[in-house]
Amino acid sequence: MSRRLRFRGESRHKVDTKGRVSIPASFRRVLEAGDPDWTEGLNPNFVVVYGDHRRKFLECYTVEEMENVESKIERMPRGSQKRKLLERLYSTQSLITSVDDTGRIVLPAKLREKIGIKAEAYFASNLNTFQIWEPGTFEAEELAKMEEELDDLPDDFDPAQFLDEEEV
Repeated sequence: MSRRLRFRGESRHKVDTKGRVSIPASFRRVLEAGDPDWTEGLNPNFVVVYGDHRRKFLECYTVEEMENVESKIERMPRGSQKRKLLERLYSTQSLITSVDDTGRIVLPAKLREKIGIKAEAYFASNLNTFQIWEPGTFEAEELAKMEEELDDLPDDFDPAQFLDEEEV
């Protein structure tokens, strides 16, 4: 049985004037493992979802993970409001891209502008996906939100206890 690779960690990378940015090396291994067409010597493909206007980040999926999402959408009733919304968000407002030979991707100007990236990009893992943020936005919003959520818990609370809770 093979082990499934997951995205883990966080890092900050410079973005050049053409929008090129290095993908964290550990993320590249996951992208390779999650691209059914990838073989040694090829560059892995992945999907960047940018459609949700409320989000201030880009959500990145391996090819396999996006296929899982698409399968769930396909099982929904054709023409339903939920299916239409999800098709727009995950299909229409996404792009497939690949990591180049130097481990970089090109973030199109439209996407950089959407999330406010200028000189640096912040990469944050989420097990099955990773996000690309403008670093200041991540610090101001996500870290503050996490600190607030932790502050609401008792001082002796162990967050790992959440893992023991039954799924709802």
